[in-house]
Amino acid sequence: MNRIVSSAFALTALLSIAPYAAAEAPPHRELTAVPFTAVKLDDGFWAPRITTNRDASLPHNFEWCESTGRISNFAKAGGLMDGKFEGIYFNDSDVYKVLEGAAYSLADRRDPELEKTVDEVIAKIAAAQQPNGYLNSYYTLVEPDKKWTNLAVRHELYCAGHMFEAAVAYYRATGKRTLLDVAIKKADLIDSIFGPDKRHDVPGHEEIELALVKLAELTGEDRYFKLAQFFIDVRGDQSQRPKIYGAYCQDHVPVRQQSEIVGHAVRAMYLYAGVADIAGYTGDQALVDAMERLWQSVTGRKMYVTGGIGVQGHGEGFSGDYALPNRDAYCETCAAIGMALWNHRLNLLHADAKYADVVERVMYNGILSGIALDGKTFFYVNPLASSGGHHRQPFYGCACCPTNVVRFIPSVPGYVYATDEDSIFVNLYAAGSGQVPLAGKQVAVTQQTGYPWAGEVKLVINPPEPMAFRLCLRNPGWSQETVAEVESDEKAKVDSQNGYLMIERTWRPGDCVTLQLDMTVRRIEANPKVEADRGRVALQRGPVVYCFEQADNPAGVQNIMLPREPKFSIEQKSDLLGGIAVIKTTASDGREVTAIPYYAWDHRQPGPMAVWVYQDGKSRTPDADDLKWEGALYRTLDPATLGPSTPLSMMELSRPSASHCWKQDTVFAVNDQLEPSRSADHSIPRLTWWDHRGTKEWVQYEFDKPRKVSGVDVYWFDDTGKGQCRAPESWRLLYRDGDTFKPVEGVADFGTALDQFNHVEFSPIETTALKIEVQLQPAFSGGILEWKVQSP
Repeated sequence: MNRIVSSAFALTALLSIAPYAAAEAPPHRELTAVPFTAVKLDDGFWAPRITTNRDASLPHNFEWCESTGRISNFAKAGGLMDGKFEGIYFNDSDVYKVLEGAAYSLADRRDPELEKTVDEVIAKIAAAQQPNGYLNSYYTLVEPDKKWTNLAVRHELYCAGHMFEAAVAYYRATGKRTLLDVAIKKADLIDSIFGPDKRHDVPGHEEIELALVKLAELTGEDRYFKLAQFFIDVRGDQSQRPKIYGAYCQDHVPVRQQSEIVGHAVRAMYLYAGVADIAGYTGDQALVDAMERLWQSVTGRKMYVTGGIGVQGHGEGFSGDYALPNRDAYCETCAAIGMALWNHRLNLLHADAKYADVVERVMYNGILSGIALDGKTFFYVNPLASSGGHHRQPFYGCACCPTNVVRFIPSVPGYVYATDEDSIFVNLYAAGSGQVPLAGKQVAVTQQTGYPWAGEVKLVINPPEPMAFRLCLRNPGWSQETVAEVESDEKAKVDSQNGYLMIERTWRPGDCVTLQLDMTVRRIEANPKVEADRGRVALQRGPVVYCFEQADNPAGVQNIMLPREPKFSIEQKSDLLGGIAVIKTTASDGREVTAIPYYAWDHRQPGPMAVWVYQDGKSRTPDADDLKWEGALYRTLDPATLGPSTPLSMMELSRPSASHCWKQDTVFAVNDQLEPSRSADHSIPRLTWWDHRGTKEWVQYEFDKPRKVSGVDVYWFDDTGKGQCRAPESWRLLYRDGDTFKPVEGVADFGTALDQFNHVEFSPIETTALKIEVQLQPAFSGGILEWKVQSP
């Protein structure tokens, strides 16, 4: 079927013309993105990642989708093989996302083997489609009589949306339409069920909204656009639906009335990306205003410095304003990708660089941390502090993140350039070339840069003939001083607007512009209302947020304090972590400390990690004036605002070590200042001597200098009923006296009670170290959740 349909919202029917042709731009969008197929990156940062994605991540994801039954579910549903459904009810979506990623890679470089793999999977998908267009392997195999009965939970429309995206991408990449025909048939079925004069309902997990817009843009079918608009219009509107699903699904009030970002973070991002698409076509001011309120809500009160969103314990979603704990950050990789999708659309809608700033922040930090350098292991959750037990995994039972990254990485070139009628906008800086359509001609733009490690960007402009237009260069919010120089005698009008440096002139082939961005290491401070970051700073250089990892800082990361005026040095390490720039400085205690890009942590030996470290002179107990902070959630620290010195406490300076620690636990848990709720508390880090059983073990504190101590409190880890750790049979406390350890005197009882701190007092002593020696119970191991030391 070759559809050519007129459209009320100015789309162009594309099925009868060559791949990559673009629909007419949404009339209410200020900018049109230059497609990723017109941009080739040859830099040392993104180009290798795109290659790794193609050569490693895609095969890895296909293999896991096969071995976990995700692909064979379609074959079973299509009668190509026998067997039961495997996995979770939304597993179809993972296959679709991998196919979309494969399509982007094929658009970049045709690969017969990859194309053959994709076609084989598509054949199984097509076989699973029922005559009326229905396609969902879970319902076909498990609950065939319950289709469309649980939209709040079962993700039928979500899966359909990812299939539409994959179909559009694969058609554009190859011109093959098998999957596209499947998608059209499924979309027609959905359109026959839902709509203004049909069933009023919405998906619990959004995604189909933005996907329907993509399908409409490709086919020219106005019904798909109207269906996307319908799903947005009736969401949260009790006057239009008998039942709404609540804030978790952003289904609590109509979208046009929403002001605070709530609920599941990924769902919110996908919904608002679709809303931004619709607003671009309709110009609906109520939707535009809602997007701005929600953007202010998330970026001003609920976004981590990495661009990540979502907090542990809140259903993969948002907590209250300024509730941004670092160790308990959720920051799901999918949510970070959603932030990029939404902010990219807002940038196109408004031609404002503040949205592109967020895209860049989340790309270099919140998204990249989600995938290992080898492309084969992944984070689902991306915390900003770890005790050493959080690691990437090859795959997950809920595999949304590995399969999402694999489709995002090859799409990165599509975020570099955009245009309006008489301007070229440069949103991201990366070495490579682009063919930018402008005024009916193709303008070649080449970037030469060592970004993100170097701040100089040279742009060479090659129009086919002299052309008058504006070149709009994003002036990143992190660059405190940006200089642009045009290498020509031609007069140019230079302006600054909405975060762009705008150079207007007649451009001739070979004209050059050099942009110099400020790559000074910045200390970032958070609004004092963010309790977890009080008294602390984070480091950022260029677009890259840094962290401190145990592998570089053996004396510990939880007790790093930066001096009032640190001197930072930069070292380019081509042989470390894929090639990075490290930051080195001297901490307030005189030791050298090293920071690496946050995205690169957890690639070496396990150990603690921290993004936020203490800053001398920055109060950990802000007063009322501090809490009046208005404006941005994060800002560059002004050293002039630092107050009196704020030395670390004895416990913060205590450096623990142990006779043994299980690889998934950490000795640094004993003084991480996290209070246990019970002895079997698995929600916080711990030290365990597992799998040593019945042995004598020890843990000790080294102090920075001789300290007077007079008591300790020990909270034992005991997971009776779940594991093999118990409170010890006995223990004692020793202190260093010269070159030896001696038992403390005058203690009648060393307690082993559960679900409480066991307090021990003794006559004050001065020492440089304390040691706990334990005798584990026969056949059992043991551990400690927290160990406090008291001074007289």
